[in-house]
Amino acid sequence: MSRINTNIASMNAISKLVANNSDLTTRLQRLSSGLRINTGKDDPAGLIASENLRSEIAGINSAIDNSIRASSVIATAEGALNEISALLIDIKSLLVTSANSGALSTEEVDANQLQVDSAINSINRIANATEFEGFKLLNGNKAYVTSSTDTSIIDDLKVNSAKLIDGAVMTIDVQTVDSAETGIVYLSGAVSTAQLTLQVGSNRGTTELTFAAGTAIADVRTAINAVVEITGVSACTSGAVTLLRSRDFGTNAYTSVEVLAGTQTGGTQVMKTYGTGTTTVKNIGRDYSATINGSAAVGDGKKLTIRTAMLDAEIDLTTAAGLSTATNTFYVTGGGADFAIGSKVDAIGLDSIGIQSVAPSQLGDSNGTLNTLKSGGANAMSGDNLYTAQRVVDAAIKDITTLRGRLGAFQKNILDTNVNSLRVTLENVTASESAIRDADFAAETAALTRSQILVQANTSVLSLANSMPQSVLALLG
Repeated sequence: MSRINTNIASMNAISKLVANNSDLTTRLQRLSSGLRINTGKDDPAGLIASENLRSEIAGINSAIDNSIRASSVIATAEGALNEISALLIDIKSLLVTSANSGALSTEEVDANQLQVDSAINSINRIANATEFEGFKLLNGNKAYVTSSTDTSIIDDLKVNSAKLIDGAVMTIDVQTVDSAETGIVYLSGAVSTAQLTLQVGSNRGTTELTFAAGTAIADVRTAINAVVEITGVSACTSGAVTLLRSRDFGTNAYTSVEVLAGTQTGGTQVMKTYGTGTTTVKNIGRDYSATINGSAAVGDGKKLTIRTAMLDAEIDLTTAAGLSTATNTFYVTGGGADFAIGSKVDAIGLDSIGIQSVAPSQLGDSNGTLNTLKSGGANAMSGDNLYTAQRVVDAAIKDITTLRGRLGAFQKNILDTNVNSLRVTLENVTASESAIRDADFAAETAALTRSQILVQANTSVLSLANSMPQSVLALLG
Protein backbone atom coordinates (compact mmCIF):
# COMPACT_ATOMS: atom_id res chain seq x y z
CA MET A 1 0.00 0.00 0.00
CA SER A 2 1.40 3.40 -1.02
CA ARG A 3 -1.50 5.65 0.23
CA ILE A 4 -1.59 7.35 3.60
CA ASN A 5 -4.84 9.37 3.45
CA THR A 6 -7.05 6.31 3.47
CA ASN A 7 -6.10 3.27 5.56
CA ILE A 8 -8.57 0.58 4.46
CA ALA A 9 -6.94 -2.06 6.63
CA SER A 10 -7.34 0.14 9.69
CA MET A 11 -10.98 0.84 8.84
CA ASN A 12 -11.65 -2.89 8.46
CA ALA A 13 -9.97 -3.60 11.77
CA ILE A 14 -12.00 -0.84 13.47
CA SER A 15 -15.24 -2.27 12.06
CA LYS A 16 -14.45 -5.71 13.39
CA LEU A 17 -13.33 -4.27 16.73
CA VAL A 18 -16.61 -2.38 17.12
CA ALA A 19 -18.59 -5.55 16.39
CA ASN A 20 -16.51 -7.62 18.79
CA ASN A 21 -16.75 -4.95 21.49
CA SER A 22 -20.55 -4.91 21.01
CA ASP A 23 -20.67 -8.68 21.31
CA LEU A 24 -18.45 -8.53 24.41
CA THR A 25 -20.77 -5.91 25.96
CA THR A 26 -23.79 -8.10 25.19
CA ARG A 27 -22.16 -11.11 26.87
CA LEU A 28 -21.25 -9.06 29.92
CA GLN A 29 -24.80 -7.70 30.13
CA ARG A 30 -26.34 -11.18 29.92
CA LEU A 31 -23.96 -12.58 32.53
CA SER A 32 -24.52 -9.67 34.88
CA SER A 33 -28.35 -9.74 34.54
CA GLY A 34 -28.78 -13.49 34.07
CA LEU A 35 -31.11 -12.80 31.13
CA ARG A 36 -30.63 -13.63 27.49
CA ILE A 37 -33.19 -10.99 26.48
CA ASN A 38 -32.58 -7.59 28.10
CA THR A 39 -33.92 -5.33 25.35
CA GLY A 40 -36.24 -5.81 22.41
CA LYS A 41 -33.37 -5.96 19.93
CA ASP A 42 -31.94 -9.06 21.65
CA ASP A 43 -34.86 -11.20 20.37
CA PRO A 44 -38.06 -9.36 19.36
CA ALA A 45 -40.21 -12.48 18.99
CA GLY A 46 -38.80 -14.00 22.16
CA LEU A 47 -39.47 -10.77 24.04
CA ILE A 48 -43.14 -10.81 23.03
CA ALA A 49 -43.55 -14.46 24.06
CA SER A 50 -41.73 -14.01 27.36
CA GLU A 51 -43.69 -10.89 28.30
CA ASN A 52 -46.96 -12.74 27.68
CA LEU A 53 -45.70 -15.59 29.85
CA ARG A 54 -44.64 -13.12 32.55
CA SER A 55 -48.14 -11.70 32.51
CA GLU A 56 -49.54 -15.19 32.99
CA ILE A 57 -47.11 -15.85 35.84
CA ALA A 58 -48.20 -12.67 37.62
CA GLY A 59 -51.86 -13.68 37.27
CA ILE A 60 -51.18 -17.21 38.51
CA ASN A 61 -49.28 -15.95 41.56
CA SER A 62 -52.16 -13.63 42.42
CA ALA A 63 -54.67 -16.46 41.92
CA ILE A 64 -52.71 -18.67 44.32
CA ASP A 65 -52.65 -15.89 46.91
CA ASN A 66 -56.37 -15.26 46.40
CA SER A 67 -57.22 -18.95 46.80
CA ILE A 68 -55.20 -19.24 50.00
CA ARG A 69 -56.88 -16.13 51.38
CA ALA A 70 -60.32 -17.43 50.38
CA SER A 71 -59.53 -20.70 52.14
CA SER A 72 -58.77 -18.71 55.29
CA VAL A 73 -62.14 -16.95 55.02
CA ILE A 74 -64.00 -20.25 54.64
CA ALA A 75 -62.02 -21.84 57.49
CA THR A 76 -62.98 -18.93 59.75
CA ALA A 77 -66.67 -19.35 58.97
CA GLU A 78 -66.53 -23.13 59.30
CA GLY A 79 -64.83 -22.91 62.68
CA ALA A 80 -67.65 -20.74 64.00
CA LEU A 81 -70.28 -23.05 62.51
CA ASN A 82 -68.65 -25.96 64.31
CA GLU A 83 -69.34 -24.23 67.62
CA ILE A 84 -72.93 -23.51 66.61
CA SER A 85 -73.39 -27.16 65.66
CA ALA A 86 -72.15 -28.25 69.09
CA LEU A 87 -74.59 -25.85 70.77
CA LEU A 88 -77.50 -27.18 68.70
CA ILE A 89 -76.65 -30.75 69.67
CA ASP A 90 -76.67 -29.66 73.32
CA ILE A 91 -80.10 -28.07 72.81
CA LYS A 92 -81.42 -31.28 71.28
CA SER A 93 -80.11 -33.27 74.23
CA LEU A 94 -81.81 -30.89 76.66
CA LEU A 95 -85.02 -31.09 74.65
CA VAL A 96 -85.12 -34.88 74.78
CA THR A 97 -84.38 -34.78 78.51
CA SER A 98 -87.19 -32.28 79.13
CA ALA A 99 -89.64 -34.48 77.22
CA ASN A 100 -89.29 -36.99 80.06
CA SER A 101 -91.68 -34.83 82.09
CA GLY A 102 -92.98 -37.71 84.15
CA ALA A 103 -89.61 -38.05 85.85
CA LEU A 104 -88.52 -34.40 86.02
CA SER A 105 -89.36 -31.72 88.52
CA THR A 106 -90.36 -28.23 87.48
CA GLU A 107 -87.02 -26.96 88.73
CA GLU A 108 -85.14 -29.36 86.46
CA VAL A 109 -87.17 -28.29 83.43
CA ASP A 110 -86.51 -24.65 84.29
CA ALA A 111 -82.78 -25.40 84.58
CA ASN A 112 -82.86 -27.04 81.15
CA GLN A 113 -84.69 -24.01 79.78
CA LEU A 114 -82.01 -21.74 81.21
CA GLN A 115 -79.34 -23.71 79.37
CA VAL A 116 -81.33 -23.56 76.14
CA ASP A 117 -81.69 -19.79 76.47
CA SER A 118 -77.95 -19.46 77.05
CA ALA A 119 -77.12 -21.67 74.06
CA ILE A 120 -79.43 -19.72 71.75
CA ASN A 121 -77.92 -16.43 72.92
CA SER A 122 -74.46 -17.83 72.21
CA ILE A 123 -75.53 -18.85 68.71
CA ASN A 124 -76.79 -15.33 68.12
CA ARG A 125 -73.51 -13.86 69.40
CA ILE A 126 -71.40 -16.12 67.18
CA ALA A 127 -73.55 -15.32 64.15
CA ASN A 128 -73.03 -11.59 64.64
CA ALA A 129 -69.41 -11.62 65.83
CA THR A 130 -67.71 -13.92 63.32
CA GLU A 131 -65.76 -11.76 60.89
CA PHE A 132 -62.68 -11.70 58.65
CA GLU A 133 -60.80 -8.49 57.90
CA GLY A 134 -63.69 -6.50 59.31
CA PHE A 135 -66.56 -7.99 57.29
CA LYS A 136 -69.17 -10.24 58.89
CA LEU A 137 -69.44 -13.79 57.65
CA LEU A 138 -72.49 -15.37 59.29
CA ASN A 139 -75.00 -12.57 59.78
CA GLY A 140 -76.39 -12.67 56.25
CA ASN A 141 -74.01 -10.13 54.68
CA LYS A 142 -72.74 -12.83 52.33
CA ALA A 143 -76.17 -14.20 51.43
CA TYR A 144 -77.63 -13.55 47.98
CA VAL A 145 -80.36 -10.97 47.55
CA THR A 146 -83.40 -11.99 45.50
CA SER A 147 -86.47 -10.15 44.27
CA SER A 148 -89.88 -10.95 42.76
CA THR A 149 -90.16 -14.33 44.48
CA ASP A 150 -93.77 -15.45 44.68
CA THR A 151 -94.35 -16.79 48.21
CA SER A 152 -97.47 -18.61 47.05
CA ILE A 153 -95.19 -20.72 44.82
CA ILE A 154 -91.81 -20.70 46.57
CA ASP A 155 -91.82 -21.81 50.20
CA ASP A 156 -88.03 -21.63 50.70
CA LEU A 157 -85.21 -20.48 48.44
CA LYS A 158 -81.48 -21.00 48.89
CA VAL A 159 -79.09 -19.53 46.34
CA ASN A 160 -75.79 -21.23 47.09
CA SER A 161 -73.81 -19.72 44.22
CA ALA A 162 -74.51 -17.23 41.44
CA LYS A 163 -71.96 -15.57 39.19
CA LEU A 164 -73.10 -11.98 38.82
CA ILE A 165 -70.61 -10.67 36.26
CA ASP A 166 -69.91 -6.96 36.78
CA GLY A 167 -72.87 -6.73 39.14
CA ALA A 168 -75.41 -7.85 36.53
CA VAL A 169 -78.83 -9.07 37.72
CA MET A 170 -79.42 -12.79 37.10
CA THR A 171 -82.86 -13.87 35.91
CA ILE A 172 -84.05 -17.26 37.15
CA ASP A 173 -86.90 -18.66 35.10
CA VAL A 174 -88.64 -21.78 36.44
CA GLN A 175 -90.73 -23.62 33.86
CA THR A 176 -92.73 -26.64 35.04
CA VAL A 177 -92.67 -29.92 33.14
CA ASP A 178 -94.59 -32.15 35.61
CA SER A 179 -96.08 -31.42 38.99
CA ALA A 180 -95.11 -33.35 42.09
CA GLU A 181 -97.37 -35.94 43.63
CA THR A 182 -97.77 -37.78 46.89
CA GLY A 183 -98.51 -41.47 47.21
CA ILE A 184 -102.28 -41.75 46.65
CA VAL A 185 -104.74 -44.53 47.54
CA TYR A 186 -108.54 -44.36 47.38
CA LEU A 187 -111.05 -45.93 49.76
CA SER A 188 -114.70 -46.24 48.81
CA GLY A 189 -117.77 -47.61 50.49
CA ALA A 190 -118.51 -48.31 54.13
CA VAL A 191 -117.30 -51.17 56.31
CA SER A 192 -119.35 -54.28 55.61
CA THR A 193 -121.08 -56.52 58.14
CA ALA A 194 -117.74 -58.09 59.06
CA GLN A 195 -114.99 -56.50 61.14
CA LEU A 196 -112.24 -55.01 58.95
CA THR A 197 -108.54 -54.52 59.81
CA LEU A 198 -106.39 -52.28 57.60
CA GLN A 199 -102.64 -51.68 57.73
CA VAL A 200 -102.02 -48.08 56.69
CA GLY A 201 -98.54 -46.70 56.18
CA SER A 202 -96.07 -44.61 54.21
CA ASN A 203 -92.34 -44.02 54.10
CA ARG A 204 -92.70 -42.46 57.57
CA GLY A 205 -94.29 -45.40 59.40
CA THR A 206 -97.05 -48.00 59.54
CA THR A 207 -99.91 -48.89 61.90
CA GLU A 208 -102.95 -51.18 61.99
CA LEU A 209 -106.53 -49.96 62.31
CA THR A 210 -109.51 -52.18 63.09
CA PHE A 211 -113.05 -51.07 62.30
CA ALA A 212 -116.23 -52.62 63.60
CA ALA A 213 -118.92 -53.76 61.22
CA GLY A 214 -120.97 -50.89 59.91
CA THR A 215 -118.38 -48.17 60.66
CA ALA A 216 -119.12 -45.12 58.52
CA ILE A 217 -116.49 -43.97 56.05
CA ALA A 218 -116.33 -40.60 57.84
CA ASP A 219 -115.24 -42.41 61.00
CA VAL A 220 -112.64 -44.32 58.98
CA ARG A 221 -111.19 -41.00 57.85
CA THR A 222 -111.16 -39.70 61.43
CA ALA A 223 -109.33 -42.81 62.64
CA ILE A 224 -106.72 -42.54 59.88
CA ASN A 225 -106.11 -38.84 60.58
CA ALA A 226 -105.75 -39.57 64.31
CA VAL A 227 -102.56 -41.55 63.65
CA VAL A 228 -101.12 -39.31 60.93
CA GLU A 229 -98.09 -38.48 63.07
CA ILE A 230 -97.20 -42.18 63.07
CA THR A 231 -98.13 -43.17 59.53
CA GLY A 232 -97.54 -39.94 57.64
CA VAL A 233 -100.84 -40.59 55.82
CA SER A 234 -103.83 -38.25 55.93
CA ALA A 235 -107.38 -38.88 54.72
CA CYS A 236 -109.88 -36.52 53.14
CA THR A 237 -112.96 -36.61 50.97
CA SER A 238 -112.46 -36.58 47.22
CA GLY A 239 -115.78 -36.77 45.43
CA ALA A 240 -117.50 -40.01 46.38
CA VAL A 241 -114.37 -41.64 47.77
CA THR A 242 -111.86 -41.10 50.56
CA LEU A 243 -108.42 -39.99 49.44
CA LEU A 244 -105.38 -41.18 51.36
CA ARG A 245 -102.23 -39.12 50.78
CA SER A 246 -98.71 -39.43 52.10
CA ARG A 247 -97.40 -36.28 53.72
CA ASP A 248 -94.26 -36.42 51.61
CA PHE A 249 -93.92 -35.90 47.88
CA GLY A 250 -91.79 -37.69 45.30
CA THR A 251 -90.55 -41.10 44.34
CA ASN A 252 -89.21 -41.69 47.86
CA ALA A 253 -92.72 -41.31 49.27
CA TYR A 254 -95.59 -43.77 49.07
CA THR A 255 -98.95 -44.65 50.57
CA SER A 256 -99.80 -48.27 51.29
CA VAL A 257 -103.04 -49.90 52.44
CA GLU A 258 -103.38 -53.60 53.11
CA VAL A 259 -106.46 -55.51 54.20
CA LEU A 260 -105.26 -57.78 57.03
CA ALA A 261 -108.63 -59.17 58.09
CA GLY A 262 -112.21 -58.86 56.94
CA THR A 263 -113.93 -58.76 53.60
CA GLN A 264 -114.25 -56.15 50.89
CA THR A 265 -117.27 -57.65 49.20
CA GLY A 266 -119.86 -54.93 49.02
CA GLY A 267 -117.83 -52.90 51.50
CA THR A 268 -114.59 -50.94 51.66
CA GLN A 269 -112.76 -50.91 48.34
CA VAL A 270 -109.04 -50.16 48.27
CA MET A 271 -107.74 -49.05 44.91
CA LYS A 272 -105.09 -47.04 43.13
CA THR A 273 -105.96 -43.95 41.18
CA TYR A 274 -108.14 -45.12 38.30
CA GLY A 275 -107.53 -48.69 39.55
CA THR A 276 -109.78 -51.48 40.79
CA GLY A 277 -110.40 -53.04 44.17
CA THR A 278 -107.57 -55.11 45.60
CA THR A 279 -106.36 -56.47 48.93
CA THR A 280 -102.99 -54.68 48.97
CA VAL A 281 -102.15 -51.33 47.39
CA LYS A 282 -98.92 -49.34 47.40
CA ASN A 283 -98.81 -46.15 45.37
CA ILE A 284 -95.54 -44.23 44.89
CA GLY A 285 -95.39 -40.46 44.51
CA ARG A 286 -93.79 -38.39 41.73
CA ASP A 287 -90.99 -35.84 41.82
CA TYR A 288 -91.51 -32.33 40.57
CA SER A 289 -89.97 -31.80 37.15
CA ALA A 290 -88.96 -28.43 35.72
CA THR A 291 -86.30 -26.49 33.83
CA ILE A 292 -84.46 -23.53 35.31
CA ASN A 293 -83.02 -21.10 32.77
CA GLY A 294 -83.37 -23.83 30.17
CA SER A 295 -81.41 -26.47 32.11
CA ALA A 296 -83.12 -29.51 33.59
CA ALA A 297 -83.41 -29.24 37.35
CA VAL A 298 -83.19 -32.22 39.68
CA GLY A 299 -86.52 -32.87 41.38
CA ASP A 300 -86.86 -34.43 44.82
CA GLY A 301 -90.46 -34.36 45.88
CA LYS A 302 -91.48 -30.71 45.55
CA LYS A 303 -87.90 -29.49 45.83
CA LEU A 304 -85.86 -28.41 42.80
CA THR A 305 -82.06 -28.27 42.66
CA ILE A 306 -80.03 -26.67 39.87
CA ARG A 307 -76.24 -26.82 39.74
CA THR A 308 -74.55 -25.25 36.74
CA ALA A 309 -71.35 -23.27 36.26
CA MET A 310 -73.31 -20.03 36.74
CA LEU A 311 -75.99 -20.97 39.28
CA ASP A 312 -76.40 -23.29 42.27
CA ALA A 313 -79.79 -23.01 43.91
CA GLU A 314 -82.38 -25.03 45.84
CA ILE A 315 -86.07 -24.19 45.54
CA ASP A 316 -88.69 -25.65 47.89
CA LEU A 317 -92.17 -25.21 46.48
CA THR A 318 -95.32 -24.75 48.49
CA THR A 319 -97.70 -27.70 48.65
CA ALA A 320 -100.17 -25.94 46.35
CA ALA A 321 -97.43 -25.12 43.82
CA GLY A 322 -96.01 -28.64 44.03
CA LEU A 323 -99.36 -30.10 43.02
CA SER A 324 -99.76 -27.63 40.16
CA THR A 325 -97.80 -26.59 37.09
CA ALA A 326 -97.22 -23.03 38.25
CA THR A 327 -94.20 -21.19 36.84
CA ASN A 328 -92.21 -18.38 38.36
CA THR A 329 -89.52 -15.89 37.36
CA PHE A 330 -87.43 -14.16 39.98
CA TYR A 331 -84.08 -12.40 40.14
CA VAL A 332 -80.77 -12.56 41.99
CA THR A 333 -79.81 -8.91 42.39
CA GLY A 334 -76.65 -9.08 44.47
CA GLY A 335 -74.89 -10.47 47.52
CA GLY A 336 -72.71 -13.53 47.90
CA ALA A 337 -68.96 -13.82 48.35
CA ASP A 338 -66.94 -13.64 45.12
CA PHE A 339 -63.45 -15.12 44.95
CA ALA A 340 -61.14 -14.48 41.99
CA ILE A 341 -59.24 -17.77 41.94
CA GLY A 342 -58.21 -17.76 38.28
CA SER A 343 -55.29 -16.07 36.56
CA LYS A 344 -57.72 -13.75 34.74
CA VAL A 345 -60.71 -11.71 35.84
CA ASP A 346 -63.47 -13.51 33.95
CA ALA A 347 -66.40 -15.85 34.54
CA ILE A 348 -64.16 -18.91 34.48
CA GLY A 349 -61.77 -17.54 37.09
CA LEU A 350 -64.57 -16.31 39.36
CA ASP A 351 -66.16 -18.57 41.97
CA SER A 352 -68.94 -17.46 44.27
CA ILE A 353 -70.64 -18.83 47.34
CA GLY A 354 -73.55 -17.63 49.43
CA ILE A 355 -73.44 -17.82 53.23
CA GLN A 356 -76.86 -17.33 54.72
CA SER A 357 -77.50 -15.94 58.17
CA VAL A 358 -77.26 -18.46 60.99
CA ALA A 359 -78.90 -16.24 63.58
CA PRO A 360 -81.51 -18.10 65.71
CA SER A 361 -84.23 -16.08 64.01
CA GLN A 362 -83.23 -17.66 60.67
CA LEU A 363 -82.69 -21.30 61.70
CA GLY A 364 -85.64 -23.69 61.60
CA ASP A 365 -88.49 -24.55 59.26
CA SER A 366 -92.19 -23.94 58.74
CA ASN A 367 -92.82 -25.11 62.33
CA GLY A 368 -90.91 -22.13 63.67
CA THR A 369 -87.43 -20.74 64.25
CA LEU A 370 -84.91 -21.55 66.93
CA ASN A 371 -85.91 -18.40 68.83
CA THR A 372 -89.28 -20.00 69.62
CA LEU A 373 -87.49 -22.39 72.02
CA LYS A 374 -86.48 -19.56 74.35
CA SER A 375 -88.35 -18.81 77.56
CA GLY A 376 -91.86 -17.61 76.77
CA GLY A 377 -91.63 -18.87 73.20
CA ALA A 378 -94.21 -21.07 71.52
CA ASN A 379 -91.88 -24.07 71.69
CA ALA A 380 -90.30 -23.50 75.09
CA MET A 381 -89.41 -26.46 77.33
CA SER A 382 -92.20 -25.73 79.76
CA GLY A 383 -94.83 -25.82 77.01
CA ASP A 384 -96.64 -28.66 75.29
CA ASN A 385 -94.99 -28.28 71.87
CA LEU A 386 -91.89 -30.38 72.43
CA TYR A 387 -92.68 -32.46 69.36
CA THR A 388 -92.71 -29.30 67.25
CA ALA A 389 -89.62 -28.03 69.06
CA GLN A 390 -87.84 -31.25 68.07
CA ARG A 391 -88.62 -30.58 64.41
CA VAL A 392 -87.33 -27.02 64.71
CA VAL A 393 -84.05 -28.14 66.28
CA ASP A 394 -83.59 -30.92 63.72
CA ALA A 395 -84.19 -28.41 60.93
CA ALA A 396 -81.66 -26.01 62.50
CA ILE A 397 -79.07 -28.79 62.79
CA LYS A 398 -79.72 -29.71 59.16
CA ASP A 399 -79.29 -26.07 58.09
CA ILE A 400 -75.92 -25.78 59.86
CA THR A 401 -74.56 -29.15 58.75
CA THR A 402 -75.61 -28.48 55.16
CA LEU A 403 -73.89 -25.09 55.22
CA ARG A 404 -70.76 -26.61 56.75
CA GLY A 405 -70.78 -29.30 54.09
CA ARG A 406 -71.06 -26.72 51.31
CA LEU A 407 -68.26 -24.62 52.74
CA GLY A 408 -66.08 -27.67 53.26
CA ALA A 409 -66.69 -28.88 49.72
CA PHE A 410 -65.89 -25.41 48.38
CA GLN A 411 -62.66 -25.29 50.38
CA LYS A 412 -61.53 -28.82 49.53
CA ASN A 413 -62.78 -29.39 46.00
CA ILE A 414 -62.42 -25.88 44.60
CA LEU A 415 -59.90 -23.83 46.57
CA ASP A 416 -57.39 -26.51 47.57
CA THR A 417 -57.46 -28.26 44.20
CA ASN A 418 -57.19 -24.89 42.49
CA VAL A 419 -54.03 -24.05 44.44
CA ASN A 420 -52.51 -27.42 43.58
CA SER A 421 -53.39 -27.03 39.92
CA LEU A 422 -52.10 -23.46 39.75
CA ARG A 423 -48.80 -24.41 41.32
CA VAL A 424 -48.22 -27.05 38.64
CA THR A 425 -49.22 -24.52 35.98
CA LEU A 426 -46.91 -21.91 37.52
CA GLU A 427 -44.00 -24.35 37.41
CA ASN A 428 -44.54 -25.16 33.74
CA VAL A 429 -45.18 -21.59 32.60
CA THR A 430 -42.14 -20.35 34.52
CA ALA A 431 -40.01 -23.05 32.90
CA SER A 432 -41.22 -21.92 29.46
CA GLU A 433 -40.46 -18.28 30.24
CA SER A 434 -37.05 -19.22 31.59
CA ALA A 435 -36.18 -21.20 28.46
CA ILE A 436 -36.94 -18.15 26.32
CA ARG A 437 -35.52 -15.33 28.43
CA ASP A 438 -32.91 -16.63 30.87
CA ALA A 439 -29.24 -16.72 29.91
CA ASP A 440 -27.38 -20.01 29.50
CA PHE A 441 -24.29 -19.29 31.59
CA ALA A 442 -22.27 -22.10 30.06
CA ALA A 443 -22.87 -20.79 26.55
CA GLU A 444 -22.49 -17.16 27.56
CA THR A 445 -19.16 -17.67 29.38
CA ALA A 446 -17.81 -19.52 26.34
CA ALA A 447 -18.98 -16.68 24.09
CA LEU A 448 -17.50 -14.14 26.52
CA THR A 449 -14.09 -15.81 26.31
CA ARG A 450 -14.30 -15.83 22.53
CA SER A 451 -15.27 -12.13 22.46
CA GLN A 452 -12.44 -11.19 24.81
CA ILE A 453 -9.89 -12.98 22.63
CA LEU A 454 -11.30 -11.40 19.46
CA VAL A 455 -11.20 -7.91 21.01
CA GLN A 456 -7.60 -8.42 22.08
CA ALA A 457 -6.67 -9.74 18.63
CA ASN A 458 -8.54 -6.91 16.93
CA THR A 459 -6.70 -4.37 19.05
CA SER A 460 -3.35 -5.83 17.99
CA VAL A 461 -4.41 -5.97 14.36
CA LEU A 462 -5.62 -2.36 14.50
CA SER A 463 -2.25 -1.29 15.88
CA LEU A 464 -0.52 -3.11 13.05
CA ALA A 465 -2.87 -1.62 10.44
CA ASN A 466 -2.27 1.88 11.78
CA SER A 467 1.50 1.43 11.46
CA MET A 468 1.39 0.22 7.87
CA PRO A 469 1.31 3.76 6.24
CA GLN A 470 4.65 4.49 7.87
CA SER A 471 6.30 2.33 5.16
CA VAL A 472 5.64 5.15 2.70
CA LEU A 473 8.37 7.19 4.42
CA ALA A 474 10.98 4.84 2.90
CA LEU A 475 10.02 6.15 -0.54
CA LEU A 476 10.95 9.69 0.50
CA GLY A 477 14.64 8.62 1.00
